[in-house]
Amino acid sequence: MDILENILKTIKEDASVQEVRRGLSWTAVVSRRCGLASTMAQGGCSHEDTGGLEGNLTEMSALGLARYGLSGGMSRASLGLAAINSLIDVDPNRYSDVEGLKLVKELGKGKNISVIGHFPYLDALAREARNLWIIEKRPRAGDYPEESGTDLIPQSDIVVISSTTLINDTLPGILGLCRKGSVKMLLGPSTPLSEVLFDYGIDMLAGSVVTEKDAVLKSVSEGASFLQLKKNGGVRFVSIIRDYDDIVRRLTE
Repeated sequence: MDILENILKTIKEDASVQEVRRGLSWTAVVSRRCGLASTMAQGGCSHEDTGGLEGNLTEMSALGLARYGLSGGMSRASLGLAAINSLIDVDPNRYSDVEGLKLVKELGKGKNISVIGHFPYLDALAREARNLWIIEKRPRAGDYPEESGTDLIPQSDIVVISSTTLINDTLPGILGLCRKGSVKMLLGPSTPLSEVLFDYGIDMLAGSVVTEKDAVLKSVSEGASFLQLKKNGGVRFVSIIRDYDDIVRRLTE
């Protein structure tokens, strides 16, 4: 959790927690803004590692909730990340509206691409890539199992990493497998829009900004999937790129 702890250290202003929603797919915390994180838990149970404070979460500050979330297992880590995302000072007008996978599709023509996590719309990316390797803990047909990452990630020109790796604490290990010069993206609505992540070698952040809180909270409460969340509206998907020219240079060397 060192990465999240370091993001937390950059947040100087606390806020009260106005609302917490814990849906089947998404966890939402409303403080300074509405922050999202994937709902995750060990062994498929959503309450096994929650400790004793649930039921009183809106009595905490957002920083307090974030620290509480980062002190337990994955269920609490989802809470902690949503709380962090609710506090990060975000000006959506600074960011590109280009969605992450579209950006990878533009940059990844003829390249080896690893995608950590199963995302929608990967068929179009597969048509552009030299090789597209989808690496999953629970592989579907055509996916590669998690252990294959040891061989495939070092061969990849671009590595697209689900932001759920911040919740299950697998991101540092994945970054350690990436070869020098490869381009790395953190992808998904859970992604913190924090430049601290650039210090860890990540080049692109593809995350979300909630623009209509009530619509998103309704989707969260009703167990909306990623595609349903997107269809229902209230979320703007944005990307932050550390140095686009440097990325292009590295991919063309």
